[in-house]
Amino acid sequence: MEKLIIKGGQKLKGIVDISGFKNAAVALIPATVLAGETCILENLPDISDVKYLAEMLKSLGAKVNKIDAHTLEINTTNMKECYADYEMARHLRASYYFLGAALGRFKKAQVSYPGGCCIGNRPIDQHIKGFEAMGATITVEHGMISVEADKLVGAEIYMDVVSVGATINIMLAATMAEGQTVIENAAKEPHIVDVANFLNCMGADIRGAGTDVIKIRGVNKLKGCRHSVIPDQIEAGTYMIAAAATKGDVVINNVIPKHLEAITAKLREMNVEIIENDDSIRVIGTKPLKNINVKTLVYPGFPTDLQQPMSSLLSVAKGTGIITETIFEGRFKHVDELKRMGANIKVEGRVAVIQGVKKLMGASVAATDLRAGAALIIAALIAEGETEIENIHYVDRGYEGIIDKLTTLGAVARRVK
Repeated sequence: MEKLIIKGGQKLKGIVDISGFKNAAVALIPATVLAGETCILENLPDISDVKYLAEMLKSLGAKVNKIDAHTLEINTTNMKECYADYEMARHLRASYYFLGAALGRFKKAQVSYPGGCCIGNRPIDQHIKGFEAMGATITVEHGMISVEADKLVGAEIYMDVVSVGATINIMLAATMAEGQTVIENAAKEPHIVDVANFLNCMGADIRGAGTDVIKIRGVNKLKGCRHSVIPDQIEAGTYMIAAAATKGDVVINNVIPKHLEAITAKLREMNVEIIENDDSIRVIGTKPLKNINVKTLVYPGFPTDLQQPMSSLLSVAKGTGIITETIFEGRFKHVDELKRMGANIKVEGRVAVIQGVKKLMGASVAATDLRAGAALIIAALIAEGETEIENIHYVDRGYEGIIDKLTTLGAVARRVK
């Protein structure tokens, strides 16, 4: 099992290029099922989740040609059905997007309950509610989710809770339903817009993505197209936090600054200097950090995916900070690992109270999920001495070439077996 060895104390300096957005890519790849023709996806991140989804598509009958490290040519013409068992779906949660895409095209699908990081209760009831509203029948037996409909008919669907996954899945299914589907209380994250743009490029009729009301008028047929994935706001936010934590000076390229407003505002509140340009952000962390309160919310609020990396930064800021996690109740599992490095954090329910300490110390720790791994890497970068991080496969799910990027910025880090 591979692990990371990081020697702390180096200030990150230089330029880092951000990859395509993982959370968009894992929805766009299943969405190609709807085209029934050839789609070319560019600016995909070179991460394990993308590789797993490409393999899933091949197993389901699609032709997948890797043009280069960041571009896939996907032809789904010969796909006749979608049956994805546990072995295919266990690696990542996004496997459930095959349900919506295949339901839209074939009017049926069978996909195992999704895998992915264990960060709390992640029900799919809103997905099922949407499918049923359009006329589908859903059964769950032996860990397999089966959806089937004689025909899909547009419906008005009110989301009881704001759900990115459900919003995308319903959007996928509705693109080829009869009539108009209206999703109210929809999620507004940037990758919702990216998926809608991709589907519209394929010939779908989707309006309102990025607002809380999305209208999808069903069409009879979609077609292949070429699409470039938007930049990864979570990867960008992680490097912003890392630059601030190491008192560094880093230019983060290939970003959409508007997508980063929540993290930018919080870092400025902590006394970090941020300079925004058209497609880059410079983070200068030379001033003393002061602690703050952070509450995770759906977009445009502070993203839950950056809560764990942020906790590492707050661990070394002066004063007391509070993190309130409102999305996933299981997202404080990394705190015990930060404590092993000297952090002073108390967790009660969904609230973490962080008393800043003067320094963290290197230790042997283990990532408990993807973003927990990012949090431990940031902690290791600022810790005194050497830190050994196990379970690094979690980090590989969402961060392309993180060691190469960090060492280019001056970090002393290596991957060992």
